Amino acid sequence: MQPVDLHKLMLLSEEEFNRRLDHVRAQMADLEIPALLISDNANKYYLTGRVYAGFVYIPLDGPVIFFVRRPVELEGDGVVYIRKPEDIAGTIGLNVPPAIGLELDILPYSTATRLKGIFPESELKNASTVMRRARAVKTEKEIEMIRRSGVKHVHVYSRIPHLFQPGMTDLGLQVEIERVSRLEGCLGQFRISGDSMELHMGNVLVGDNADSPSPYDFAMGGAGLDPSLPVGADGTPIKPGDTIMVDMNGNFDGYMTDMTRVFALGDIAPLAIEAHKCSIDIHRELCKMMRPGTPAKELYAKAEEIVKERNLQHYYMGHRQHAGFIGHGVGIEINELPVIAPRSRDILAEGNVIALEPKFVIPGTGAVGIENTYAVYADHVECLTPAPEELSYFDV
Repeated sequence: MQPVDLHKLMLLSEEEFNRRLDHVRAQMADLEIPALLISDNANKYYLTGRVYAGFVYIPLDGPVIFFVRRPVELEGDGVVYIRKPEDIAGTIGLNVPPAIGLELDILPYSTATRLKGIFPESELKNASTVMRRARAVKTEKEIEMIRRSGVKHVHVYSRIPHLFQPGMTDLGLQVEIERVSRLEGCLGQFRISGDSMELHMGNVLVGDNADSPSPYDFAMGGAGLDPSLPVGADGTPIKPGDTIMVDMNGNFDGYMTDMTRVFALGDIAPLAIEAHKCSIDIHRELCKMMRPGTPAKELYAKAEEIVKERNLQHYYMGHRQHAGFIGHGVGIEINELPVIAPRSRDILAEGNVIALEPKFVIPGTGAVGIENTYAVYADHVECLTPAPEELSYFDV
């Protein structure tokens, strides 16, 4: 970990901040939004390198202002301390824009109406798309942070075969993986944007629990331990013939990698082995296609074509319940743009970081398939989670 200046609000270099600000302002101009008032923690982290209580005010032209409530004693150009949102208007003064963009997809209604009262002459616009589009194209600094998380993520997965003990349940194995991961520096947090989705450090799915439908929009479900968190491990004993799908947290520095690998105890059904190989083959084919300018829906269509050629569509992205996507952007949050789905309007761009996860659920055996995180460049993709992809077998 790099040392952090606790008194300095801006933890990004001036050059890095300006690169990210340029991404944001390009989207503001495209959507005709003259100013933003940012309050979401993930977006403040993107713009400053830290999380604080307050707002970031970004005009299309003019200086950025960082309105801070807590913590006290943060310093830097553009820092203005406020006690309440109403104090913002006094700083902006006569330069109140005709419209202000807010993150209305996630901002509480009470906060939005309060801000409307502060700026009665300004139209409030939804700027959630501005930030999602801007963050979809990573700077090289961001990719380097994701790359660093990937190195640690891969190292944790390399230890999983040594963590297994006969008689373990899925929960027991997950706890051991969590322990090792936290000791390696994992922050433990899955930041998830948008509709209500919750998860604790990841999924370990054993046998038929992988076929348990979840209310969340995840590729794989699992019944979970309690109806209050109905996803993931449910206490299933690991027995011969089962697969063990591990999809655990890769957040080691605020930027995440997303990776899935599959383990097995003893021999498993030939159909599961075939499906796992199909997943790896899909990755190979889609990596050839992942170039700037490629429509995301073409990646989905190619994967579906491969699956149907092998007559595996009944098990693809679930069995009892099917997920409607096979990949997604990843970075500060686990579900960023672009989305690899049949009706996606996203177009791949250089700097996208994408997690691909074509997976299968085989009744009586469990889930198979891999997930990797890739950075998209002009003429190639870089795998940021280069762990062995073949099925790995635990000793019976």
